[in-house]
Amino acid sequence: MMQRKSKVAALFAAVLMTGSVCARAEESFVDWLLNFQRTKGVKPVADKQYQEECGECHFAYQPGLLPAKSWELILNVEALRKHYGVNAELDKDTLKVIHDYAVENAADKSWYKRSRKIAVATEDGPAPLRITELRYISRKHHDIAEKMIKGNTGVKSLSFCDKCHTQAAQGVYDADTVNIPNYPNWDGWFNKY
Repeated sequence: MMQRKSKVAALFAAVLMTGSVCARAEESFVDWLLNFQRTKGVKPVADKQYQEECGECHFAYQPGLLPAKSWELILNVEALRKHYGVNAELDKDTLKVIHDYAVENAADKSWYKRSRKIAVATEDGPAPLRITELRYISRKHHDIAEKMIKGNTGVKSLSFCDKCHTQAAQGVYDADTVNIPNYPNWDGWFNKY
């Protein structure tokens, strides 16, 4: 009986200590704890300016898809001058807002399951500059034939997450939410292409 009380007390203490870390990663520990979707995906984009500026040219990737060290390299004045072959310069104030939002919500600062996996996978080594370069992402897509992505006019590249992941904007990337354009009967689990 005493052992059980000790275990419960230790568990409660661990939850309280973890709470401050979680609160920094998400809106609040209580919100995170009561959100039953917390074990899935990544935190959806909640910053309007980030959504508008980044989403103007491409899918506004959730910051939880890359670690902070990656966002530091991607979101600076010099990098934005040649942002993947395009000049994406922003004024100083806008850049600060977007940079800070991305870094504060990066994979290594989140408690969402997919973000945590990305954070662990990118802990060591150089900062990845593309989400599609992540070993974790490559492994998740290894069963999908190239013709279904690059050869598919409805997709063209893995970088267009929202073309197949129907709930990508909400941070949900589960296999059961995938609908590959021009391949309506692809089920991902049983078909091998």
